[in-house]
Amino acid sequence: MQDNSTSASEARRAGNRIVTLGLAGIIAILGVTAVLLFRNLPDANAFNMKVEALFIANDDLTTEAEIKLLEILAQSGTAFSETLASYRVAIFVLLVFASALLIAALALLAMLVGLNRRMAQIESSGIQVSSLLISREENTVYLNNMGFKLTDAAMETLSVLAEARLDDDVLSGAEIEAIVSGRNAADCDEAAGATRIKRLRDTLGNQMVSELLVKNITRRGYMLAVDKDVIKVL
Repeated sequence: MQDNSTSASEARRAGNRIVTLGLAGIIAILGVTAVLLFRNLPDANAFNMKVEALFIANDDLTTEAEIKLLEILAQSGTAFSETLASYRVAIFVLLVFASALLIAALALLAMLVGLNRRMAQIESSGIQVSSLLISREENTVYLNNMGFKLTDAAMETLSVLAEARLDDDVLSGAEIEAIVSGRNAADCDEAAGATRIKRLRDTLGNQMVSELLVKNITRRGYMLAVDKDVIKVL
């Protein structure tokens, strides 16, 4: 169990490092792209400066038509400046939107990697208990929301094991028999506790096999509760 928890924590740390490096890479790439893009865009006042230089260089233009032409050029420069400014805003918004999409894509990829690792662990270890609920009133234990009926003796044995696990204790067969029977451990036999464990395993194992592998269909018979595509007979 310690090896599984260690590998899971290492996988979690590796996934966090990948996400952090990916986010840093995305931010760096978008930052460099934004700087290069805005530096290569023409200055919004470039056209106005050219028109102003034209006014200064041609101060001898005195006719009404020539002055009107210069005014049109000045208005065109102003319109060009406003258009280029709006383009800059649009480009900035698109860069922000692209950043959000890339970050979302990276987060989804990280989630998929985590789910794939989780599925690989589940496939290698078989059934993995994510929740265990013991109901003494119903004499039922719920494993991953699947309910299994137990006898009174099996329920007592399972309860003792659960309490010991919460305290990180390991119990011998004699200690299990002592706790269940209320006697001194020195007066109990190791085989008696082992017998309780065997009966618990048999009772719970049979029901788990019935639930997960061999189904009992009422008034029809029995069948395997697995996909036929995964069955191979050698």
